[in-house]
Amino acid sequence: MPEIRRLLDANRAYVDDHHGFDGPRPRRRIAIVTCMDARIDVFAALGLELGDAHVIRNAGGRVTDDVLRSLALSSHALGTTSVVVMQHTRCGLAGVSNTELEEVTGAGIEFFVIDDHVEALRSDLQRIRDTPYLGVFDEVVGFVLDIDTGAVAEVVDT
Repeated sequence: MPEIRRLLDANRAYVDDHHGFDGPRPRRRIAIVTCMDARIDVFAALGLELGDAHVIRNAGGRVTDDVLRSLALSSHALGTTSVVVMQHTRCGLAGVSNTELEEVTGAGIEFFVIDDHVEALRSDLQRIRDTPYLGVFDEVVGFVLDIDTGAVAEVVDT
């Protein structure tokens, strides 16, 4: 448990400098869906500060049923009006098959592998737009983060 102990020790230092927020509503009214990859610093990459956005992370930054659940709460209960789906280069879900990931993990589930970032993003953006209870978003956009340079490219949806 040495890693857990380090987390708890770090938390004690955090408590001394912690400044709370009034509520859970993001100041910039943005929800960002992105990958759980530890190399991604969402706030730094997009010029955000703590409290600016809801950040929803999962493997691949894919729009799953659970992401839709989080977006429903983010928009209807907490006031977000824009959503960004941000995938990244050199993702662990790119260039592998669902069958390979089932074999590695022993889990017979859909992993939402990425054959092509543009197509995966277009599919995910359309899924958000086609979900009736998410009709409140003014903007729905896709980004691909270059994990090596930090540059973000917008995926234009056609």
